[in-house]
Amino acid sequence: MVDIVLVEPEIPHNTGAIARTCAATGARLHLIRPLGFDISDKMVRRCGLDYWYLVDIQVYDNLDVYFQANGDDHLYLATTKAPHVYTEADFSGDVTLMFGKETAGLPEWLREKYRDRCIRIPMISEARSLNLSNSVAVLAYEALRQQGFEGLKSFGSMAE
Repeated sequence: MVDIVLVEPEIPHNTGAIARTCAATGARLHLIRPLGFDISDKMVRRCGLDYWYLVDIQVYDNLDVYFQANGDDHLYLATTKAPHVYTEADFSGDVTLMFGKETAGLPEWLREKYRDRCIRIPMISEARSLNLSNSVAVLAYEALRQQGFEGLKSFGSMAE
């Protein structure tokens, strides 16, 4: 199982794209408030997110509430400031991938507390970061690859 945690996401389109990745992969989505957008049923329908019903989503008031409910086993933090490349991580079992808000990333205290579990996606030095939804997709699919894509469709179909 893969859990995706977004800490204070700000951009609705990013979270929508991440929710679609979760829907396609069976990953659970955890959102930590404050959110920069509304996820009420009315707004989800208005945005045309017809896959939203496929997403197992939980919303928490803050990080403390999230950690009280879920703990920190198998947690990895995605940050451009990480000492490790994501390919060094062992995602073979259940894994939780945590991502920070688009404008500021994860809080420094959290990165310091879990320094040995901070991972990054390699990129050129001139690039500040990847788009949040792209980063989630890269890491989620790496975790799923290491898990043998268990439970995912193992073949394609040719539509006529």
